[in-house]
Amino acid sequence: MLSPPQKVTAGLPFFFAYNGPVSAISSATLRRDLSERNIYRANEFRHELSYGPIPSVIYRGDGRSHGNFYPSSYRAICANPNWKKRLEKRYTGSKWVPWSGEKNRSELDCANSSDALLMNIFCYPGIVCKPRVCSLLGVEPGLLPTFGFRPRIPLLNKLGDQTEVDMKIGDLLVEAKLTESGFQSRPSRLLCRYRDLQEVFEVSELPSKGETVRGYQLVRGVLAAYALDSSFLLICDGRRTDLVHGWFEIIRAVRSYSFRNRLKLLTWQEIAEILPSRLRQFLDEKYGLS
Repeated sequence: MLSPPQKVTAGLPFFFAYNGPVSAISSATLRRDLSERNIYRANEFRHELSYGPIPSVIYRGDGRSHGNFYPSSYRAICANPNWKKRLEKRYTGSKWVPWSGEKNRSELDCANSSDALLMNIFCYPGIVCKPRVCSLLGVEPGLLPTFGFRPRIPLLNKLGDQTEVDMKIGDLLVEAKLTESGFQSRPSRLLCRYRDLQEVFEVSELPSKGETVRGYQLVRGVLAAYALDSSFLLICDGRRTDLVHGWFEIIRAVRSYSFRNRLKLLTWQEIAEILPSRLRQFLDEKYGLS
């Protein structure tokens, strides 16, 4: 049974807060909640607001601190050249920000960024060595994650595509979602380019409308895991039951029952429950994960 949203106390305005089972909310409702949370806290940090009925907070880092990141996670990111490069990922909403031509902005500057949330957690010092975290993910302790991994999924023409996976840790590929409206819809002819499509999927069972297939990102992620003999994990907000439903629509079309066992789902809330208390408090304040 889903419970209604709870109020956050300690002087904060009304937000959705995780308290066990959660009520289903839309991507727009979650964006509004995150907008209100971050507008409330943004005065302590360098930031700007985007235009629109639901403004996004765009934080600005200075190499020492960044309002979108937990301090020790941000320091760890800046100290690792490969992780730091991820901060350069282009922000596609720059046209909605004042003086858009005067500054470079990154997607990970945005308060709604699922990549930033992912790195806040998995760049936290020592987190990948904690047995409970590694057990939840199903990976060996001590493995360093790679962000923005390109698996080069095999195509029929014997080349590899340009798909990017949000994180790779050991033999686990991870796709992170937060306020995204879905998993992309694309013409079925684009899927037919992939070498292993027919072997992995009962194609007629994939969610589609006419010649358009839903869940295109997830299909590619599953194909990447198959080609690399890896596992694939979707992490999304527990309040986004639409994303959970979309994920199980894709799993249902997978032919092999044994391979299905390597396709996983976790919520940010489940992960937050086993994190260090200070990081968990930060995530609760910023994302309502508790």
